[in-house]
Amino acid sequence: MTEPIRFTLPVSVESLSDLIAGDEVLLSGPVYTARDATHARITDELNRTGALPHGLAGQVLFYAGPTPPAAGRAIGSVGPTTSKRMDVHTPALLDAGIVATIGKGARSADVRDACVRTGAVYFAAVGGTAALLATHVRSAETVAWEDLGTEALVRLELDEFPAYVAIDSRGADLYASAPAAWRRTEGE
Repeated sequence: MTEPIRFTLPVSVESLSDLIAGDEVLLSGPVYTARDATHARITDELNRTGALPHGLAGQVLFYAGPTPPAAGRAIGSVGPTTSKRMDVHTPALLDAGIVATIGKGARSADVRDACVRTGAVYFAAVGGTAALLATHVRSAETVAWEDLGTEALVRLELDEFPAYVAIDSRGADLYASAPAAWRRTEGE
């Protein structure tokens, strides 16, 4: 078993180019939470101004809605939400400068193509582990759209947050390739 790859965020797309779908990573540094309502607002700002708002260019979006602080932690829990719901927005956000996203579940061919076009990657976090994942968050600060509650744009500071490369910058897709590999090993 190989050691996880450690990344300090933010990162350039060039630094992500050696990652391969299936690689285990530990992410440290800032990420920005963005769910459905936040994506709509980011997209509206991008369409209106031609640029990502709130310094998001070069950053990582995490499809999550952190809960208020609890148990002496910066947040109570933070689990990935289903990424496919953000697929309608993701290609344009990657084209505008988002370098990576974090969520759970398969993505569309359009997102996979956008990763190839821009050099971005999609990280998958394990669903159902929200309380555990919260132990890898050192701070949380609302950046914008506080009226959205848990869907507000929140800057989280991660410390060795565990994830996997689900789509790499060459378009290899763990969600597409893993089922076939599992079927092969079951038949052996």
